[in-house]
Amino acid sequence: MSPLTPAVFHILLALAPGDRHGYGIMQDVTEHTGGTLKMGAGTLYGTIQRLMDAGLVREVESPPPETIRDERRRYYRLTPAGRRALDAEVDRLEELIRVARGVRRVARGKG
Repeated sequence: MSPLTPAVFHILLALAPGDRHGYGIMQDVTEHTGGTLKMGAGTLYGTIQRLMDAGLVREVESPPPETIRDERRRYYRLTPAGRRALDAEVDRLEELIRVARGVRRVARGKG
């Protein structure tokens, strides 16, 4: 599987704990990135549509039970394929960091 774009990765990550609506996803992305990635509505909903077309995310009929019902909001959920894609990307990033730390240790020893 190819590396995920930052927008895709952060949307999947925001959905990992459970169903979320679009604005909630945007808030999670901003929080997870310390404000360095602020996703606009066009990017968010365009990416969500591509994720739905790819079978990684699906729209759900109702919000999680603990939320207040708002008919205007659309809620999204990771599919099993979406969870696998997220897990694969996390594994890929962990391996990349492991390699980078090893290279950095070697480079420090040469200085």
